[in-house]
Amino acid sequence: MDAICLLYILLYVYAAVSKLLDYENFQVQLGQSPLLSAFASWISWIVPLSELLIVVLLVVKRFRNWGLLASVSMMTMFTAYIFIVLHYSSFVPCSCGGILEKMNWDVHLIFNIVFVLLGLLALLLEHHIRIENESFTKPAVGIKTTIVSVALSIITVVVLFLSSEQIMQHENPFIRRYPQHPIMLQKTVNLKFNSYYFAGSRDNQVYLGNYTDPLHIIAFDSALQVKKTFKISFSPKDIAFKRIKILVRGSYFYLMDGTVPCIFWGRTNNWKVIGEIKGLHYFTIAEPVDSTSVLFRSNNGKNAAHILSIFKAERSPKISYNDTLLQTQIDGVFDTDGMLVYNEKMKRMIYLYYYRNEFIVADENLKLLYRGHTIDTISHAQIKVAYLKNNTERRMATPPMTVNANLAVNSNLLFINSKIQGRFEDLKLWKQAAIIDVYDLKKKAYLLSFAIYNVEDKKLQSFIVTDTHLYALMSDELSVYKLRDILKKEIKMLE
Repeated sequence: MDAICLLYILLYVYAAVSKLLDYENFQVQLGQSPLLSAFASWISWIVPLSELLIVVLLVVKRFRNWGLLASVSMMTMFTAYIFIVLHYSSFVPCSCGGILEKMNWDVHLIFNIVFVLLGLLALLLEHHIRIENESFTKPAVGIKTTIVSVALSIITVVVLFLSSEQIMQHENPFIRRYPQHPIMLQKTVNLKFNSYYFAGSRDNQVYLGNYTDPLHIIAFDSALQVKKTFKISFSPKDIAFKRIKILVRGSYFYLMDGTVPCIFWGRTNNWKVIGEIKGLHYFTIAEPVDSTSVLFRSNNGKNAAHILSIFKAERSPKISYNDTLLQTQIDGVFDTDGMLVYNEKMKRMIYLYYYRNEFIVADENLKLLYRGHTIDTISHAQIKVAYLKNNTERRMATPPMTVNANLAVNSNLLFINSKIQGRFEDLKLWKQAAIIDVYDLKKKAYLLSFAIYNVEDKKLQSFIVTDTHLYALMSDELSVYKLRDILKKEIKMLE
């Protein structure tokens, strides 16, 4: 029994001291835990202090039996924690740190079970010694007390797990979860020019447009090994194009310029313009739904504010506005600036604000379904607008705080490139990579985060996600990443 107490003393002293000496790292590890993320700030103190208190109880012979009971309870909690991580959590974190940092999770589980059994054995021996001792007719720690203590330990961990999951997914206190390698870099190619943008994807191919050469499209396969070049057959007359953009949607492509305004379309089997969507107004963003319907963002709102609309070119072309979707906080232009995408699989429109933690989900007819929020805390746009030329022109008076820089959508998953550092996160990571947060549009929940590391000093500019891969543009570099099972299974859930 003395040997078991000594083992526990050595274990807890080492574990507690290592946690306190590297407290910041320990707190970060708890923040990435799939069970304890929401409670990391106070658990990071309770655990090492409890371990030291248990050591004191074990050292003082008078309280040794209570120290053994506390030791068994603590190790039972650790064991239940690891069991839930391995079998019920959404992901398995890199390690649990401390004395067992080099162990994998299965070995760690066995290690903890052995210590729980040793502790129970020591309590059983103490129980018999006290019964046989004539001066103790009733043991201080009985079998029933031990059973109840072990049961309560397991229940406590389960309750923490369920509570943390609810908080992290729906009431996130700005703590990100970084699972092990949700994406894996496969290849990077140099495009030689930094004027490329993502035009779309189809059948394991990704299409790139070029702002300086707008009628040429290049396509890569998912391994970035096969490169194809296409030229759009189009001879417009007397059209003052300023900024042409190409979008590929399924077997169709769309050539658009909101300053004209115009949207032409054709098929990708011959890359020839065969039609035009007529009757449009000027627009700043357009997302085709099909060859007859287009979602728009324009400045046709009150005081030239941004407004979302849908154009349907059926028997009688019609533009329908919804002035309730974009909500003004300051000026209606800069404060509502953002990104518009159309989710083909879910038939949903998503609008993400640049300067606040909010996105809008509406159906293909612009009927609001819900307003979602990113996990950061910037709910009000932190910008300052200056009005010039007798209030006829407005500009940003100071550099704005960008909250969301880019987005991509695939199936039920929304991928957002956040610019706001979360709690328990290393500043070095933010200097080396772009952080992508993943949300489930169907469950209305935050799922996880991952990093896209810079290529040399080139940072992420835009990205696109398919069923199997993520493609990223960093200046003149194009990288492809393979989606791991943790993301692929979420996509397949909707299918």
